[in-house]
Amino acid sequence: MHNKTFVAVAAGLGLLALPALTGCGSSDGNGSSDPGTVTLVSHDSWAVSKNVLRDFEKRSGYKVRVLKDGDAGQAVNKAVLTKDNPQGDVFFGVDNTLLSRALDNGLFQPYTAKGLGTVGAAYQLDKDRHRVTPVDYGDICVNYDKAYFSEHKLTPPRSFADLTEPRYKNLLVTENAATSSPGLGFLLGSAARYGDNGWQDYWKKLKANGVKVVDGWEQAYSQEFSGSSGGRKAGGDRPLVVSYASSPPAEVIYAKKRPATAPTGVVSGTCFRQTEFAGVLSNARNTKGAKAFVDFLVSREFQEDMPLNMYVYPVVRGAKVPAEFTEYGPAAEHPETMAPDRIAANRDQWVKSWTSLVLK
Repeated sequence: MHNKTFVAVAAGLGLLALPALTGCGSSDGNGSSDPGTVTLVSHDSWAVSKNVLRDFEKRSGYKVRVLKDGDAGQAVNKAVLTKDNPQGDVFFGVDNTLLSRALDNGLFQPYTAKGLGTVGAAYQLDKDRHRVTPVDYGDICVNYDKAYFSEHKLTPPRSFADLTEPRYKNLLVTENAATSSPGLGFLLGSAARYGDNGWQDYWKKLKANGVKVVDGWEQAYSQEFSGSSGGRKAGGDRPLVVSYASSPPAEVIYAKKRPATAPTGVVSGTCFRQTEFAGVLSNARNTKGAKAFVDFLVSREFQEDMPLNMYVYPVVRGAKVPAEFTEYGPAAEHPETMAPDRIAANRDQWVKSWTSLVLK
């Protein structure tokens, strides 16, 4: 979700970027016919410590090639379009908001990962067919600028409902639900909270209360949000932003001088749980290597390395989480959730309705 360089903190984020190739060797963009190489296709926020990836390469005998394909939505769409002649062998980064699109289009082949028994049952959303394996989770939540609320002697909001109150008028910036993963997650969170009939009324109130909508996370968080290091420099004037529960620890860890407390906080009553998955691509050239890589993603070593690289939580029971996460960005205790089939049945229509309601 969040990238190692915090300016691109991001799981899905609505960031537009050209595909970038990293890792060992080069690629023709259509996977690899080299049985000694496994090609991972992912979003721009993929990150892993070099020594951890090296351990996998030594143990498995495979070289790993990584193809980064833009934000999560872009990467999934491109993978679907190229599924008959895929760019790689294994895909990481499809989340529960887009999972049905990938599964309905036959993007993945079934594979039960070694170590799946250590993964929490709540994250196993395809447990009957095992076309995807859960890798991480995180919470999309409204973040607030502590300094702003302190200076204005204003209590930060605590819930979805609070955001519609007059005292928070013109304070919130969110991302476009049609172009950004956190924007979509926030829309789904409001639909989970208010139901099929209530979410549109909720958004009418948010619109009347001056919510600002921008294309993606990078613009919302690093330019418009007054509480982020980037936003402060850019003159951002919105003290409320849709981001992640793990954004406050990232602000602490990447500060030039580490502050005693995080400069930002999380409105815990606005969180929506996002789970990310990996899978073996249906027409992978190196199926064996892809399966080995999926096993690696749920290994204890990778799961404990992941939080400070991608700012997400491990799904493997008992995997250690960095102290900074516990201290500055604990996962939400009661996040909104939504069943994948409900997302599948409603997502496109909800986004269309949201667009005409909020943007027009």
